[in-house]
Amino acid sequence: MHLLTGLAGAALAGEVRAQGAEQKSIPTIDPPDPNPKTPSFKLPPKSCDSHTHIFGPASRYPYSEKRPYNTADAPLESFRSVHEKIGVERCVIVNATVHGTDNRVVTDAIAQSKGAYKGIANVSDEMAEKELAALDKGGICGCRFAFLKRLGGVGDMNKFQRIVHRVAELGWHIDVYFEPGTVAEFAPVLTALPTPYVIDHMGTVQAAKGLDDPGFTALLDLQRKDEKCWVKITGLERASAAGKPFHDAVPFARALIDNAPDRVIWGTDWPHPNVKVMPNDGEIVDLIPLFAPEVEFQQKILVDNPARLFGFDQ
Repeated sequence: MHLLTGLAGAALAGEVRAQGAEQKSIPTIDPPDPNPKTPSFKLPPKSCDSHTHIFGPASRYPYSEKRPYNTADAPLESFRSVHEKIGVERCVIVNATVHGTDNRVVTDAIAQSKGAYKGIANVSDEMAEKELAALDKGGICGCRFAFLKRLGGVGDMNKFQRIVHRVAELGWHIDVYFEPGTVAEFAPVLTALPTPYVIDHMGTVQAAKGLDDPGFTALLDLQRKDEKCWVKITGLERASAAGKPFHDAVPFARALIDNAPDRVIWGTDWPHPNVKVMPNDGEIVDLIPLFAPEVEFQQKILVDNPARLFGFDQ
């Protein structure tokens, strides 16, 4: 089966399926490091964590019966504590697949944030216009599509296109998460989108393959040529082959910044679902001056770029 046909809209985010697996076979992911270090690098004022999640508590925000993995709660209180420790003032909460199309865990947090939070929702083609409008009013500024085998199944590109055009009318952007090495195959779809799009986790680059890997050069080419293309400097722990402190992934982040410094944003990915090596969030912050030692670039990726993309007050 052709990859684009087989994976397209895999997580039409609310249409995630467990591929017929029984609940007992769903993997359980590790919780985050409970003791984030105070980073040596001090984030500038109004720094934004542009990719982070909240899980539960399940007693208030039940997990989807069709969730692709089990997780411990990572609630708003813990979320706030981590950001306070590492110096983050703003954030964008990406609703995870474990909550399906129930976006209350995101919109409730936004409502309590006094303008400091924005959100990326999980939506489906079946949602009524009034539901999308309510999400928009609640601080949602985009929706996510995870094109990953482990997060879904065979999708429908017609539904993807319908959703994209509906949310584009709201002024939302699209957040996309790909299998490693598949950016080139999706590039024609992305360049034709009617709205900006953000590629998660540096396009799921694999550091072991080097900077000349065709999958990474395809991402650089897309980022350079398409003004609608944004990339998240997130998931260095996912990209790394060497493990902590993940320095082998730094050159990839730097290449993306040099390639299009006005369309790159940064995030922690807390609480780090589905990682092989659990990072410490303070250590993640201390990677920033390695790939962006210039104050000008730090200001762009941490403050100015996310403010422009997500609509934060300057």
